[in-house]
Amino acid sequence: MAFGLVRAFKAQTFKTLGKLALAGAMGASLVAGDVGAQQKTPSPGSAKAIFGAVKLPTQGPAQPIGFYAKGCMTGAEALPADGPTWQAMRLSRNRRWGNPAMIALLEKFSQDAHDRIGWPGILVGDIAQPRGGPMFNGHASHQIGLDADVWLTPMPSRRMSYEERESLPFTTMLQKDKFLTVDPRVWSQQRAQLLMLAASYPQVERIFVNPAIKKKMCDTWTGDRTNLGKLRPEYGHDSHFHIRLKCPPGAKGCTPQAPVAAGDGCDKSLAWWFTKEPWAAPKPPKPGAPPKPPREVMVSDLPKACSAVVDAPSVASAEAATYGGTSAASALTAAPAAAPVADTGGALPSVGPVPNDKPAVQ
Repeated sequence: MAFGLVRAFKAQTFKTLGKLALAGAMGASLVAGDVGAQQKTPSPGSAKAIFGAVKLPTQGPAQPIGFYAKGCMTGAEALPADGPTWQAMRLSRNRRWGNPAMIALLEKFSQDAHDRIGWPGILVGDIAQPRGGPMFNGHASHQIGLDADVWLTPMPSRRMSYEERESLPFTTMLQKDKFLTVDPRVWSQQRAQLLMLAASYPQVERIFVNPAIKKKMCDTWTGDRTNLGKLRPEYGHDSHFHIRLKCPPGAKGCTPQAPVAAGDGCDKSLAWWFTKEPWAAPKPPKPGAPPKPPREVMVSDLPKACSAVVDAPSVASAEAATYGGTSAASALTAAPAAAPVADTGGALPSVGPVPNDKPAVQ
């Protein structure tokens, strides 16, 4: 694999990996403000429980299996917790694993954002679990290693501690007192450039953003609109955006999503989000008919190959499967003592409301 950057900046520190393993053993937990509310603990034997308990990826070649919201993966790589232009967040979740195509894209995107638009660096949220599969909380997709969340908060110039990465709150781009309206005190042209840069890569299938952010882009983006249609409105996504890659060439077990429709997406499909329909409460059950609890997803509900993925041999260690290798694992131990880089879009206000991440197949 061509790494493109100095290998020393792509190694993971053993100290961080040790903390990750310890936290993973205790189970992933949500921090206040994270997308998605704390959910019921999955039943033993469910796909969420089984895939969530696996701490390391499989040996062998990387393959996405199934669909983004119904699948698993083999041969995953981990994004290092630190790089020259990125920092990974919420390390306790053990969700920094992805198909090598996604990990390489995040590296390139972070560097391009720094070099081309002056973005200090990206904060990377959830990618996938070590073998993909359904997550205990927070997502319907992110199951085959081709989805990744990137915060709309710029990376500070200092390296954050493990504890800071767990507790740093999200900052919404929306106004607290208005329906689906971007807050002009928070939004910036640089954030718009960041989204359009992410959409510019040919391997990127979609970029999920809050409907208000999509509308803001439709109303204000004056540059090349060729890739504006890749920005898709979706519930939540007001403090981060979600990058989805196409199935990699030769990935026969990967189920592709229908291509994005032609055009910039600033049409009736966007207008629908500003009606009452998407936000309507679910219809109450008929009188005398108690609501049926949703059936948990089992491994048998996933593609047949996922059963073998669960039982496949693991790699020797997280270090062995970390992007860039372990030849310079201590290169990132000395954090620079510098003040956080100021966001050119203006001062950030207090954290907004918890996003309404209404369940949907993304």
